[in-house]
Amino acid sequence: MTTTDLLPALRAALGADYVLAAPADMAGYAEDWRKRYRGVPRAVALPGTTEQVAAVVRLCRDAGAAIVPQGGNTGLVGGATPDASGTQIVLALKRMRRVRSIDVADRVLVAEAGCVLAEAQRAARAAGLLLPLSLAAEGSATIGGVLSTNAGGTAVLRYGSARALCLGLEAVTAQGEIWRGLSTLRKDNTGYDLRDLLIGAEGTLGIITAASLMLYPQPAARRTAWVALADVAAAVALLNRARDALDADLTGFELISSACLRLVARHFPALHAPLPIDAAPWFVLLELSDSEDDAHAQARLETVLGAALEAGAALDCAVAASLAQAEAMWAIREHIPLAQASEGLNIKHDIAVPVSHMATFVADTATRLTQMMPQARLVIFGHLGDGNLHYNIQAPVQADADAFRAQHEHACNALLHDAAVRVGGSFSAEHGVGLLKTAELIHYKDPVALQMMRAVKRALDPQGLMNPGKVLPAAS
Repeated sequence: MTTTDLLPALRAALGADYVLAAPADMAGYAEDWRKRYRGVPRAVALPGTTEQVAAVVRLCRDAGAAIVPQGGNTGLVGGATPDASGTQIVLALKRMRRVRSIDVADRVLVAEAGCVLAEAQRAARAAGLLLPLSLAAEGSATIGGVLSTNAGGTAVLRYGSARALCLGLEAVTAQGEIWRGLSTLRKDNTGYDLRDLLIGAEGTLGIITAASLMLYPQPAARRTAWVALADVAAAVALLNRARDALDADLTGFELISSACLRLVARHFPALHAPLPIDAAPWFVLLELSDSEDDAHAQARLETVLGAALEAGAALDCAVAASLAQAEAMWAIREHIPLAQASEGLNIKHDIAVPVSHMATFVADTATRLTQMMPQARLVIFGHLGDGNLHYNIQAPVQADADAFRAQHEHACNALLHDAAVRVGGSFSAEHGVGLLKTAELIHYKDPVALQMMRAVKRALDPQGLMNPGKVLPAAS
């Protein structure tokens, strides 16, 4: 097939309404959420079934056209954005959004790749169960996207990342064949784990079309607290205290700097922090999920917080008295990325650091960054419970955000990523590699690991048509 035949063939396979080619129609698919990357797709294909996904892949393979899979387009590293060549096909899965089934006995939900995460959560809740994967972007992020990036979120401390919650996949290979691997088994030790190859691969090895996900019982009670702390060392001490007392019932432990709260207050004044923003330089948002009842949960949380206050390890705290108050606390946390986006492009980091090194890491790097850029704002927040920080640098107030990022990004990346790797951490904890971090992957990844990754890519995608240039540089 020639490239000129491709669009008519796609329209014949999907229907003319589901192949977009006009620039205005494709605009929302050509740019990433951060508005950092903007491409020029040849067309956007919108399949409605797995069989149609396979048909699109076969047609693109025959025409030699690269494919860029796209879910909710909420990624932060440019992994779902086409290049500027005008030759790539965006394969958007937004029409494939069904929850196919929920098995209460097996506690498994099967959903299509275009199903929005919040819709899958609601379906689980209607069945009396919990899908614990939770992200700030869950109202638009899709199941296929969160699996393709192995997204984490706020409940990794208790339930693990997307990979830990996935039992099986349905996917289309680079040859246009359908792998029907929607297992609902907790145990299936029958050779290579193909599921784990595709999870986190960012669409470079195949296209996830559906997944079976583990469900859990809904907690009988939840308690949420907002705690003021003097420094990150105190936050780590509180984390250890909470782990000892609450064990697996500690389901959230988010670190938030006062700089984050000032940004949220500036752009979302209707959101009010439970404690004064200037009461402390650091805050923790802590959540307990209890299997007994409200009174039991309240008593356990009060024991932990009371001991921390008495020991001077915490400066102050506020405990949500209702579900509405708890949701208001979480809304502040979830609006930090939105406040940053409203402020302009920032130098964004998604690093993992062993919790045992977290306090010294933050103190040392903050000192060095402040020396490098005296007026810059360090907007630090994230999932302290699993060692994942979103360590972002915002331009000084009134400064040109784009110019600031262009001037300082390389040096900031080198400083923070070197420091993280030096203590056994990672330059990408949950956002993935995408376009943004391919150079970091080549720089920091073990050479043998890179050889193995390239071998897998060549074996599964010999034509190099699956999301080229993402994760591994296209030349590889």
